[in-house]
Amino acid sequence: MLILGIESSCDETSAAVLHGPWELRSNVIASQAELHAPYGGVVPEIASRRHVELVTAVIQEALAQAGVTLAEIEGLAVTNRPGLIGSLLVGVSAAKSIALARDLPVVGVHHIEGHVFSPFVAAQKSEVPAVALVASGGHTELYYVRELHEYSILGRRRDDAAGEAFDKGARLLGLGSGGGAALDRAAAGGNPKAFRFPRARTANPLDFSFSGVKTALLRYTEDHPGFHVADIAASYQAAIVDVLVEHSVRAAELTGARTIGVGGGVAANSLLRTRLQAECERRGLTALFPAPQLCTDNAGMIAAVGHSLLSRGVRDGLDLETFARSPLTSTLYDPDAK
Repeated sequence: MLILGIESSCDETSAAVLHGPWELRSNVIASQAELHAPYGGVVPEIASRRHVELVTAVIQEALAQAGVTLAEIEGLAVTNRPGLIGSLLVGVSAAKSIALARDLPVVGVHHIEGHVFSPFVAAQKSEVPAVALVASGGHTELYYVRELHEYSILGRRRDDAAGEAFDKGARLLGLGSGGGAALDRAAAGGNPKAFRFPRARTANPLDFSFSGVKTALLRYTEDHPGFHVADIAASYQAAIVDVLVEHSVRAAELTGARTIGVGGGVAANSLLRTRLQAECERRGLTALFPAPQLCTDNAGMIAAVGHSLLSRGVRDGLDLETFARSPLTSTLYDPDAK
């Protein structure tokens, strides 16, 4: 089955063509990062208007790169939850229009489920049961993936998400708008043991809290104006990664899962990849990471979820709705999860 995936939940307009369950023929992503940089964050109205301008061209480019025509597409998958409502509406409207014009099945996809699938796309196979860590600017959650589309929440963020902590840390260190990637690069030449930043503990040992480490960094930069950027960046990054690795491994031990998959923008962090891989090898576990292009918001992962749902007979009608908030539960077996 050839699937066209569409993603527009925030500030990336993306379209992808997937052949079979895992073969990505194309995955086109148009970022709005520079457009929103002057505002220090994503402006919803600007994002939705830009999606309107880009969505048709991005879909056409995805088809061209895949070497297929719209007439060959057999199904559509589109992110319909959670996200910015205006942005989601653009992608869902585009998918509905194509589905109506071509008489194609369409299925709405949970954005976070796409991130859960992203390391499977990179591995070209699913390995379940598994623990899934989804870490980005807005999310830091641990899930137990009993089967595809069957999820249990193990741990969640209690304040700042890991990606948000990385982004704010980069700004505090004067690294510009490069966010977590800029901090990762700055940390490469530093000593991660130069400073001891706090590792928060929560009532649920699998929950996450990063507001404390962010505040500690703020206080340090205020009190030590002549700080060494590389050492501070490396120490701050290590404090965040230590918690992510520790909780992920603990979750695997508690559930008996032998695989840990990581999705979301933070999955691109070099220290997280190195540390988690080493811990998994030491414990006889498997660590799966997405390719860099699959770490950001992208339609490739949405198409993979869509293929799995459509192949199981799941369909949505042209009354498919969008939702700003929506927990990830058992999306195949719980019809009220939307």
